[in-house]
Amino acid sequence: MAKAGWKKFPHADKAYAYDGAALKKHWARLHCGDREPYPDDAQLQEAWRLYHRGEFQQACELGLSLGLPGYAVANKAATIHATYLEDNPKKKLALFEEAAARGAEQMEKMPKYANAFYFHALALGRYSQGISVAKALAQGLGSKVRDALVQALKLEPSHADAHIALGAFHAEVISKVGAVVGGLTYGAKKDAAVEHFEKALKLNPDSAIARIEYANGLAMLFGEAKMKQAEKLYREAVACKPADAMERLDVELAKSELEE
Repeated sequence: MAKAGWKKFPHADKAYAYDGAALKKHWARLHCGDREPYPDDAQLQEAWRLYHRGEFQQACELGLSLGLPGYAVANKAATIHATYLEDNPKKKLALFEEAAARGAEQMEKMPKYANAFYFHALALGRYSQGISVAKALAQGLGSKVRDALVQALKLEPSHADAHIALGAFHAEVISKVGAVVGGLTYGAKKDAAVEHFEKALKLNPDSAIARIEYANGLAMLFGEAKMKQAEKLYREAVACKPADAMERLDVELAKSELEE
């Protein structure tokens, strides 16, 4: 695992520590986006505590030590760390690739578990962005991302984060190959992108990342025509109150985008 020297989460806050019974009490809010079921296993609970605090490397390592049931927390920790905190492009891609591979294994062995498909798609999608979306589409990764997200939503229709990712998929494909090729080859549609983003916001109204990805999608699909709406979504993202480390990183991203 490409784990040497993971950067520390820079916004440590006691508010993100869910010790003891606090984890279960706040679980529904913390996992409103990914619909992860609350784990019975005490070690797995601990791995999620580490994750929510922003101790991504420790969360990933503990998750991996638990085998297949720990892959979800390991994959989410690795993907979020690589997305927001890893500066080295090679390390970043290695983390995405490893998480995607673990997700593929989990999909095969736990075919009824929505997050096997979602975290595989998330890591593969981030990997695709890292090598360039055009290159990824040429390698056939686009269809794999789409199919995994569609399956995640079949298994868990109220998976807000899968709706966000599918909205982003439609927007990025159309942005890269155009509406005609995107529609014919990948089934990508502007209306579908907007529908997925809107659905995600209904399912998880506190989500900063839903607003950020929606804003980015509008900019890709409609350019200047939707720039006001995109800026409004960014301002709303900045105003979101983060419940954990990942949400804090989302809010910080929105702030930096608004400042540019």
